[in-house]
Amino acid sequence: MSFSTDVKEELSKLSNLANKKCVKLEFLGYSKSINVVVQKNVLRFSTESEYNINRFGKLLNNLNVEDYEIGFQGKKYTIKTKNKNIIQLLQSEKLENIKFENDIEEKAFVRGSFLGSGSINNPENKYHIEIKLREKEIARFILEILNKYDIEFKLLEKQNYYSIYSKDGETISSFLAFVSATSSMLKFEDIRVYRDKRNNVNRLVNCETANLNKTVDAAVKQIEAIKKIKEKGKYQTLSANLQEIAELRINNPEASLTELGQMLSKPLGKSGVNHRLKTIIKISEDII
Repeated sequence: MSFSTDVKEELSKLSNLANKKCVKLEFLGYSKSINVVVQKNVLRFSTESEYNINRFGKLLNNLNVEDYEIGFQGKKYTIKTKNKNIIQLLQSEKLENIKFENDIEEKAFVRGSFLGSGSINNPENKYHIEIKLREKEIARFILEILNKYDIEFKLLEKQNYYSIYSKDGETISSFLAFVSATSSMLKFEDIRVYRDKRNNVNRLVNCETANLNKTVDAAVKQIEAIKKIKEKGKYQTLSANLQEIAELRINNPEASLTELGQMLSKPLGKSGVNHRLKTIIKISEDII
């Protein structure tokens, strides 16, 4: 199963249906997603998750709706009902009338919207969470709830829906904790820590490789300059200091500037060695 499916399975198994107001709010959260539609007085919800369809059915049962049908449509589970009371509830419940008395109720509403049309990418590949909603006002309403808890999602307008999303690992982890997907949050954090460490190691390796390549390229240029000076019979015209560093470079092509400086009869720092070698290169460039 995908990571997103695992999260929805965990949320679908939450045993928190005793609070009737939270049941209603979670159901309303579902209803604001693009996967819940009301057409010709028929309410329909579709999902690829068996656990999710069962969760929706439990919400209906707790709202005293028992006349619904569960079936299949392609690869998706569907649930339908013509219950007039529940359809009337959805048609009459406006956003401005939705009031929360505590964070538990806010979590229930957001959790429902995620179960309705949310998704999370496998964190081993990339960080991305998204909830698809039918109306811009709904998207902004949920963003306001999340912002209260420093969970910052962005809003994006698509052709047929509105998306609230985040690509930040820490934000996604906070969201999972907020909607009570504790096990998924811990798994996500394990993957995030490992991935961040791996990326740091890769950056260090790349940096060291780049520095090594830079050192090698510089050494090649220095050795070519020294060979040119010798071939043109100008080597003996170099000062004793330049001849000494030149011989060390020829005999130690892989040594760093610092290492070369330590080999001198009178040790010299990196900048001093660099100055001498640049002088040799300049001399070679002036030779016709």
